[in-house]
Amino acid sequence: MAALYRTYRPLDFGHVIGQEAVVRTLRNAIEHGQVRQAYLFAGPRGTGKTSMARILAKAMNAEGGPNADFDPNRPIAQAIADGSSLDVVEMDAASQRGIDDVREIRDRAVLQPVEGGYKIYIIDEAHQLTTQAWNALLKLIEEPPPHLIFVFCTTDLASVLPTVRSRCQTFVFQRPRLQELVAVLRRVCEGEKIEAPDAALALIARGAHGSFRDAVSTLDQLAAATGSAVSVQDVLQLVGGVEEGSLFRLCDTIIDRDTAGALVHIEDLAEQGQDIGRLVVDLIDHLRRLLLVQHVGHVLDSLPVTEETRERLREQANQLPEPTVLRLIDLLALAVDDMRQGADPRLPLELALVKVTRPQADMSRESLAHRLELLEARPAGSGGAPSIAAVRPPAAVAAPAPTAPAADTTRAAEPTAAVSAPVADAAAPTPSTLPPLELDQLRDAWQRDVVDAVRERSIPISTLLVEARPVEISGDVLTIEFAPAAGFHRAQIEEPKSLAMLADALYAVTGRRLRIQTVIGVAPEPTEQEDPRELSEEDVISLLKDTFDAREVEDH
Repeated sequence: MAALYRTYRPLDFGHVIGQEAVVRTLRNAIEHGQVRQAYLFAGPRGTGKTSMARILAKAMNAEGGPNADFDPNRPIAQAIADGSSLDVVEMDAASQRGIDDVREIRDRAVLQPVEGGYKIYIIDEAHQLTTQAWNALLKLIEEPPPHLIFVFCTTDLASVLPTVRSRCQTFVFQRPRLQELVAVLRRVCEGEKIEAPDAALALIARGAHGSFRDAVSTLDQLAAATGSAVSVQDVLQLVGGVEEGSLFRLCDTIIDRDTAGALVHIEDLAEQGQDIGRLVVDLIDHLRRLLLVQHVGHVLDSLPVTEETRERLREQANQLPEPTVLRLIDLLALAVDDMRQGADPRLPLELALVKVTRPQADMSRESLAHRLELLEARPAGSGGAPSIAAVRPPAAVAAPAPTAPAADTTRAAEPTAAVSAPVADAAAPTPSTLPPLELDQLRDAWQRDVVDAVRERSIPISTLLVEARPVEISGDVLTIEFAPAAGFHRAQIEEPKSLAMLADALYAVTGRRLRIQTVIGVAPEPTEQEDPRELSEEDVISLLKDTFDAREVEDH
């Protein structure tokens, strides 16, 4: 029984997937009688170069003359497909690369075709021909008999002599997109009665890295091993890849700052036999996609993801701060370096996850820079990279109530375009029917509920609010106080987008639409026990001796 990748090779131009530009150009050349006598097909392995060369040979030797819409079931076409045609000669330059092999081609090239109208030589891995062999072919390529066509296939275009490339029409074959690979695998499953969910086929396609042949060969192996019932777990065991859902769940633990959840997830994957080294590589690739979405503003069509994954990728890119993505990529790159030297990547991976979920525990210079970037991060839509958050219509802004002139340390702030509040149903209580909001109640719920509600919308803004506390509620005006050293946090919160997000979170927790003003707290006065005077040099030396059991060393 033939291998599946041979059985399901494309038989005509209509079956070719992922090489639309090449198909269009060749069809036009055949229809208008402009076929060249030397072609160079270049591209990654398994992308269909040799199959395209055979299709071209079938079209040129079709009954009644060249025809792009030939019948692949005719005897000549079938003979070319199974390699028994006398007019189509296939050579492997990896084994037939010398000048003697080329001389044999030159001797036979002058002979007229037996069945069709053209004699076609398909030379695979053409970059492995020796320089002497190429030089022997040059004259024949430049001035071939009218019935002769050469098709050179190569995975290394740069290694082909420039003099040869100048005499050939070159086509560069592209790697197919993930959806195209999945479509081919689905067609094979239907033809061979193989049961496989789309998630399993997507994993096979990802592991094939753009090779039709590798994808179908992997499916063939899985079908033989499982009795034509392929599951996601079967693919993971054979290919060693990581399920996309695991990568999303791992990044969700980072968004939630759930250190324990991240470590437990790694433990579960290890217990399932997952290759941790492959997990590190796949996680870096996932983070790269998130970074692309954050900067481009949408999910690129070229990314190898399925349709159902696109929306989830877009949502996670909006939730995970860009500084955290960059920091984690840097840390995982160190794990990759350790792997290349034979080290176990599990500990570096776990350390990386701890450092990004608990940055306060890492006092390195890079971690401090990461924490500063998180604090300086602007809300989505306020500038920088294009925002991919869905835009919601602004709610009407209540007119500011008259207030007394504020002191120099107090600045009233109110969002100019608060995010629209959730629509209340008819049975929901209105603000006038709600019980009075007590300051103590709001203080108790501040970190547990309000800051968490902000964190669901923006982690950087919730980080700023950790330095604030409610100090007064007067009507619909809430005053929050920042520590004397938290002026930067206060300035960031007073950005209109930040205030709008905080007002939205307060509405979700309290059911009230509050206006917000900020104040800077007063530094506490030194207590009687504290000595505000500066220490002298003698005091410092004495303190060092007492604290660290140090002693002075004479300088000789």
